[in-house]
Amino acid sequence: MTDIVSVQNLTKKYKDFTAVNGISFSVERGEFFGFVGPNGAGKTTTISILATLLAPTNGDVKVAGYNVVSQKNAVRSSIGIIFQDPALDLELTAWENLDLHSRLYNLDKGVFRKRANELLALVELSDRRNSPVRTFSGGMKRRLEIVRGLLHYPKLLILDEPTIGLDPQTRALIWRYLKQIRETEEITVFLTTHYLPETEQCDHVAIIDRGSIIAYGTPEELKQKFGHDSMDAVFIEATGHGIRDEELSDEDQARVRHKQGQVWR
Repeated sequence: MTDIVSVQNLTKKYKDFTAVNGISFSVERGEFFGFVGPNGAGKTTTISILATLLAPTNGDVKVAGYNVVSQKNAVRSSIGIIFQDPALDLELTAWENLDLHSRLYNLDKGVFRKRANELLALVELSDRRNSPVRTFSGGMKRRLEIVRGLLHYPKLLILDEPTIGLDPQTRALIWRYLKQIRETEEITVFLTTHYLPETEQCDHVAIIDRGSIIAYGTPEELKQKFGHDSMDAVFIEATGHGIRDEELSDEDQARVRHKQGQVWR
C-alpha cells in the first residue's frame, strides 16, 4: 500500500503559541484512520493544513502525493470534507446543493447526474432529491454532506465529528453508510471524533494532545498498551483525568480569527 497522507515534522505556530509541535504520521491508501484529542489539542489545525486552509509553519505535508503548500489545487481535487458544522445551503434542494458542488469541481454534467443518483440511492435520499434542505433532519443533512463530499471522486474523505449531535440510531446508520462507501469506493477515511467508541472501527488511531502525538496504534494495540478494554478509558489514561477548559483555546481563537477572512486562494 502507498500513503495517501504523509506528514513529516509538521509544526504550526500562532505567534508565540505552538498549536502543532513537530508531529509525524502517515495514512495508508484505503485505511480508516482516527485522529483524536481533547479540545485545543491541535486536531482542527492539522485538518486545516491537510485541506490547504492553513499553511504550516514548518514541515512537509503531502496528500495523495501532492504538497499542501505548492500544489493546493491538486490537493483540493483529491479530498472531500465533511465539517463539524453543516455547510449546506438550506434554501436549495438536495439536488441543487450537489449541482453547485459539481460546478465548483467542473464535473461533466453526465458524470454528475450518474454519480449523484448512485450516491443518493446509497444513503437512501433519492426520494428527497427535490426537497429543500431546510426540511431535512440532522441525520439527513449529514447523509447529504457525505454524498457531496464524495461527488468528485476524492481519494481522501475527511470527517470532522461526522456524528456530533445525532441520536444513536442515526449515528449507527451513518456508520453503516461509511462502511459501504469504504468498500464500494475504495476510499481513505480520516476521522476526528469525541465519541471514542467510533474509533474501534478504525485501522489505526493517533491521539494528539497539546500539539504532540502521544499515542499511536491499532485500537487493540492501544488498549493493550494502556491496560484498558475500551477506547474511552485509553483516551482518558493517555490525556489525563483533569477537566479541560471548555472556553476557546488559543488555537481555536486564532483559527476563528483566520476563518473570518478566509478564502481559498
